[in-house]
Amino acid sequence: MRRLFIVLGDQLDRESLIFKHADLATDHFWMAEVAEESTHVWSHKQRIALFLSAMRHFADELQAKDYPLTYLPLDEHEFASLGEALSDFLASHKPEEVWLVKPGNYRVFKQLADTCKQYDTPIKQLHDQHFLSTPAEFKTWAGNKKQLRLEYWYRQLRKQYQVLMQDEKTPEGGKWNYDQSNRKSFGKNGPQDIPEPIEWPADGITEQVIALVNERFPKHPGELEQLQWPVTPEQAEQALNRFLDKALPQFGDFQDAMWTDEPFLNHSLIASSLNLKLLHPLHVIQQAEQRYRDEAAPLAAVEGFIRQILGWREYVRGLYWLHMPEWLEMNALDAHQDLPAFYWTGDTSMTCLSESIGQTLKHGYAHHIQRLMVTGLFALLYGVEPKQVHEWYLAVYVDAVEWVELPNTLGMSQYADNGIMASKPYAASGQYINRMSNYCKQCKFNPALAVGEKACPITTLYWDFLDTHRERLQANPRMGFMMKNLEAKSGEDIAAIKAQALEFRELHQKT
Repeated sequence: MRRLFIVLGDQLDRESLIFKHADLATDHFWMAEVAEESTHVWSHKQRIALFLSAMRHFADELQAKDYPLTYLPLDEHEFASLGEALSDFLASHKPEEVWLVKPGNYRVFKQLADTCKQYDTPIKQLHDQHFLSTPAEFKTWAGNKKQLRLEYWYRQLRKQYQVLMQDEKTPEGGKWNYDQSNRKSFGKNGPQDIPEPIEWPADGITEQVIALVNERFPKHPGELEQLQWPVTPEQAEQALNRFLDKALPQFGDFQDAMWTDEPFLNHSLIASSLNLKLLHPLHVIQQAEQRYRDEAAPLAAVEGFIRQILGWREYVRGLYWLHMPEWLEMNALDAHQDLPAFYWTGDTSMTCLSESIGQTLKHGYAHHIQRLMVTGLFALLYGVEPKQVHEWYLAVYVDAVEWVELPNTLGMSQYADNGIMASKPYAASGQYINRMSNYCKQCKFNPALAVGEKACPITTLYWDFLDTHRERLQANPRMGFMMKNLEAKSGEDIAAIKAQALEFRELHQKT
């Protein structure tokens, strides 16, 4: 055996570079399902089933094309980790080299690299062409810049790929960013004409996976009566077209809005397909741009969607590889509270959290504002240890792969990195949630109150957070308005707020 090509569970790319290099007469492919990838964080059943079903469908394709493949199903071996499984293979087959596409998880790469080192087997990483930039290119762009802001990296990639451009230097419509146009709430009438997500009937592979996950991981969080997410490129393409044709026109206006009993709204629901490599990002971007060219969707909606993929997706990956593994241990705000138990149950009287966590446990999904400005906001204000927040997000969302989840959680959401990613903490009171949703109208708490029986815990914790970190935040120019409001509060007001915040934390430390 000359080369062993490893295919990881989030690398299900039919056009992967490993296939372009393979000699089927002398090389071999290897895929493995191992328990550690479902248990190193307490993974949602939907997330486990999605990875396993998509992997098995991909393996079936390879075998149908006569690729020499060793595939280790979870229920047919006793190896606990990828390292153990690979060690056994290297010992018995002794390939000259191991090749793989650059993983999306530092832990996984180190485990595989350490295993290869034990056997003196060279390991080679190939570029993951499901990204439009490389970590090396991002590092060059970063250079000695004091701040690495998304907007400028996004503009560079827009020019490079000529996306939504009038000419080589001028953005379509004369503006690079239409974010200010994409922050509307639904108003009192709520969302209208929300398209239903596609439901794919389970085939034999998916049925077997659902049964396996429910049997093997019965106490893991979430529901798994059926798998709700694409497991093949064909299904992923159907999900993309559903979004572009039915939801994209309204996506821009309401991408930050929330509503009870509406988990999906106008969002694309394709992040898991992109992160498993069932859809290529450039294809998605070009299809969205074509909807604008065809006057089927407004520029603000199309630009906002493209910015999530060409901008944010590339940006967070660049940051991940620039700052790992140190990022995982950062805790700039010295936060040490345990994650409240209701994050695993949704059992809380705060409607915004019960709604967002409840749908997360049911579907393995919440959109970006629910993650950043509900579950993430509460954890920030409450003072949860950042690594615990990271592990929860990595566990419960079907699209969670560490390269994208960790920067979003530890950087943007929890400000654990002291501003590597975000220019200020994303702190807000319950009034923000009231403005962007109908959650507060269904809730027993009043978002305008910080003290008293009806006080919103998020509002209480918001003022407590500002006061606790007063010295640090006063030095941040983007926090000036918030800090001025804090200074207007009397010493008695602050004391009452801090007493209520302490009582709230003590209550939740017991449950």
